[in-house]
Amino acid sequence: MKEPYIELAERIIGELADLEASVQKSLKSWATAKQGTRDQDVYLDSVALNMHAFYSGLEKLFELIAEHIDGSLPEGAVWHRDLLSRMAEDLPGIRPAVISKEIARELDQYRRFRHLVRNVYATNLKPERISNLVDKLSGTWSRLSAELRAFSEFLRQLSELRA
Repeated sequence: MKEPYIELAERIIGELADLEASVQKSLKSWATAKQGTRDQDVYLDSVALNMHAFYSGLEKLFELIAEHIDGSLPEGAVWHRDLLSRMAEDLPGIRPAVISKEIARELDQYRRFRHLVRNVYATNLKPERISNLVDKLSGTWSRLSAELRAFSEFLRQLSELRA
């Protein structure tokens, strides 16, 4: 049986490929949607769906970290927001911040967009709202993936200390 910290570190690294795929699909669909094709709405739906998948996959990792490292998940009506906020906090004696406060602020926009996608009809999605998020996606993802890799390495080192 693998050590829990190693399992979580491997899970984080394994999920990076799926998150990357969602980012790339969003960017590809956005490039096509911007061409103003007859089926632009279909490509906008694809962008929205993939950005939804991006944040949902990321939140799944944050939930695992909260459960297995922090010891609990936030509760209440705004637990999604609280979970994201907690990931940007150092928990002395437990773990360093998983992500920077800057990345957390950027990710909050994707969290809110995911909420919008879940709760409105696709016909109400505005291209200008999507544009802002897609334009930032590549840079946000680049920094975020580096931070997740660093946290995964922290878990590996923690595992070695416990051995």
